[in-house]
Amino acid sequence: MKISILGLGYVGVVSAGCLAHDGHEVVGVDPVPTKVDLINRGQSPIIEAEIGPILAAAAAAGRLRATADAGAAIAATDLSLICVGTPSQPNGNLDLRYVRHACEEIGAALKAKSARHTVVIRSTVLPGTMREIVIPMLEEFSGKRAGGDFGVANNPEFLREGTAVHDFNHPPKTVIGALDAASGDMVAELYARLPGPLIRTDLATAEMIKYVDNVWHALKVGFANEIGVLCKRLELDSHRVMDIFCQDRKLNISPAYLQPGFAFGGSCLPKDLRALSYAAKRRDLELPILSSILPSNELQVARGVQMIADQGHRKIGILGFSFKGGTDDLRESPVIEVIERLLGKGFDLRLYDRNVRLASLVGANRDFILNRIPHISKLMVASVDEVLRHAETVVIANRDPDFEHVPSRLKPGQRLLDFVRIADRGSLNGQYDGFCW
Repeated sequence: MKISILGLGYVGVVSAGCLAHDGHEVVGVDPVPTKVDLINRGQSPIIEAEIGPILAAAAAAGRLRATADAGAAIAATDLSLICVGTPSQPNGNLDLRYVRHACEEIGAALKAKSARHTVVIRSTVLPGTMREIVIPMLEEFSGKRAGGDFGVANNPEFLREGTAVHDFNHPPKTVIGALDAASGDMVAELYARLPGPLIRTDLATAEMIKYVDNVWHALKVGFANEIGVLCKRLELDSHRVMDIFCQDRKLNISPAYLQPGFAFGGSCLPKDLRALSYAAKRRDLELPILSSILPSNELQVARGVQMIADQGHRKIGILGFSFKGGTDDLRESPVIEVIERLLGKGFDLRLYDRNVRLASLVGANRDFILNRIPHISKLMVASVDEVLRHAETVVIANRDPDFEHVPSRLKPGQRLLDFVRIADRGSLNGQYDGFCW
């Protein structure tokens, strides 16, 4: 393939070298003459393991060159990768001046080009940038239509400085968000030899993925550091602790607990968070990540209450109010907190949970419901049917199999609020809203 790469920083240089090494013809574009000259001499403008010999071999074979003339590079290629920087502004927003300039240059070149060209954003940009900035600018300066006259895709990179060549050749995943199938197919062809999953998706999802990855990495570093601070004060070996933690690949280093949804509760997580935070405070340690988890969880509860109130109905049905499906444990159930706040606001409630039947409750749960929340026990009904007969807004609050048929039983005018993603929005004709989706 004939490829032009706009921006010869870390991502651009590594992408150019590795693609040329794969046999593609690559033209690098950069306004800095020194970078252009170095590439044309087969030398690297960046310090990065393994890239020097790759660039030298590709330039010597005639598969890699560089220029400051974007128009000429685009005229001579079939696909352009935009790899320019997107630095922070003082307010934290992205500075997109280099992306805008690249789109302007490409758009102007496309205006004079008859063959179809595909434009791929590899720079890290916030969701919506493709639709709101990149595509409008390309269309404005080219006078052509995206998705028809030229292709558009987003292809986030997952390269770490210092191991970027290895990461290019062994990606954790390859993500392609495309405006049209032909654009996605063309980008996928670039990476046909690479291992790891190939994921085809829409533009905005591809834009978001890079941010989720990087924020997760930052959170992991911060979490491990705070555990290390506390372990040191407790005279524990933090590396030993985290080595044991990481050996759990079922719950700890895994997809477990990483699906967006409602607040957590139960007899363990809130209690243990409070205890560890208290242990840190006793030792005069500030651990902002650990201490912010419970306040974040409480905001989810407040969002749930507000979501219900926003429906404009007074008659509310709650399906499932133990802290999770398949248990009768009501201790620190976030749904109990939602119920109490709704009662305080004067809503008319009916509650059902097949695992929470007063006659069969024993021990701590029976004591809790009779002595701590007796007003709630009076609102409990014996079936899903009773909830559906009463409610104008129905809330599914835990993942009990009893509730899977509820979406198909809604009456005209009833609303379903799904806190656990038990249903699909598209099949319910405007009667459905999901909590985080």
